[in-house]
Amino acid sequence: MVSEQTFVVVGASLAGAKAAEALRSGGFDGRILLIGDDPERPYERPPLSKGFLLGKEPKEKAYVHPENFYAEQNIELRTSTSVTAVHRDRHEVELAGGERIRYDKLLLATGAAPIRPRLPGADLPGVLYLRTMADSVALRAALERGGRVVIVGGGWIGLEVAAAARHYGCAVVLLEPLPAPLYRVLGLELGGFYAQVHRDHGVDVRLGVGAAEFRGTDRVEAVVASDGTVLTADVVVVGVGARPNTALAEAAGLPVENGILVDEFLRTADPDIFAAGDVANAYNPFYGTRIRVEHWANAQDQGSAAAVSMLGRGEPFAKVPYFYSDQYDVGMVYSGLLNPEESYELVYRGSRDSGEFCVFWLKDGVVAAGMNVNVWDVHSDIRALIKSRTPVDPAKLADPGTPIAEAAR
Repeated sequence: MVSEQTFVVVGASLAGAKAAEALRSGGFDGRILLIGDDPERPYERPPLSKGFLLGKEPKEKAYVHPENFYAEQNIELRTSTSVTAVHRDRHEVELAGGERIRYDKLLLATGAAPIRPRLPGADLPGVLYLRTMADSVALRAALERGGRVVIVGGGWIGLEVAAAARHYGCAVVLLEPLPAPLYRVLGLELGGFYAQVHRDHGVDVRLGVGAAEFRGTDRVEAVVASDGTVLTADVVVVGVGARPNTALAEAAGLPVENGILVDEFLRTADPDIFAAGDVANAYNPFYGTRIRVEHWANAQDQGSAAAVSMLGRGEPFAKVPYFYSDQYDVGMVYSGLLNPEESYELVYRGSRDSGEFCVFWLKDGVVAAGMNVNVWDVHSDIRALIKSRTPVDPAKLADPGTPIAEAAR
């Protein structure tokens, strides 16, 4: 690549930072601009609901790179800077204030934003969300004060915040309108496992119940549940999902559907524009369909992969998604992808009641997904089994004495 070229990355996120890093390590010696509206330099999001929120890890540990990395790598990092438009005809991005920067290749890593329910009182102080470092700092301060916390939503964010709130001694009520936490991800049985984990730690888990209204004068004081129950609250945390930040792409005329549509090389309909991370709805050749993944590993891997594609050396992105979660003394890693409209055979390896087990979702005798809970050093074997698409012997899979890799028929 010639040094006169300029590559612009919009979104100083994990995906964006890993892309900038991969461009330099891949030999690109042109100009790299990494632009983000967050005042912080790029950071990873898992600590925001885990180690940092719990007060167990310093803020510094969340950053993707040391502070001097970008200057040393001659990467122009612009924080607190918004990109307001992409002018594809002129190969320019426009910043708030009117400055325009020409690009040869552009990566959109604009992430996602929390869904904010349109409920009465939703704008009251004390109704919090968790997405940014600033959100985590504010939430941690609120939880450290103790008191009564109502969490709306039983997804990963809601459950991890519930665990953090109990860590600080807060009284916690969790509202989840579906039949179980994580119902769309894990199903009723495994979602029920997580409901019991939280109940065992003192969380009042209320299923089939959502929020209807937030009440308060100067700040939130109560949540009215969908069943009419009024729950007093000093803090409310809303975790009901996220939407991809596609406005920039839409305004530029790029195809968008549940994210920015990209091919297996993470390339949009415009050959000079790519997308990666939470905002990318990417064609995955392994699954033969488009998937959009909002987890840490996907952002990290896609950022690097997009950079290689921008350099003209890309390979199809066909990774099996995975994510992890830590709640109280329960750690897990989940690999694979399930269709919530299909049914699966569940095979357990170890005892669910003991809190140390693996579980596998089988479709037509093949492992579609697997989760290891407080069982370690098996994650790679589970992913390999999924990638192999080899029929397995359920009896061997369930036997802790048989290596997972040997469960294939």
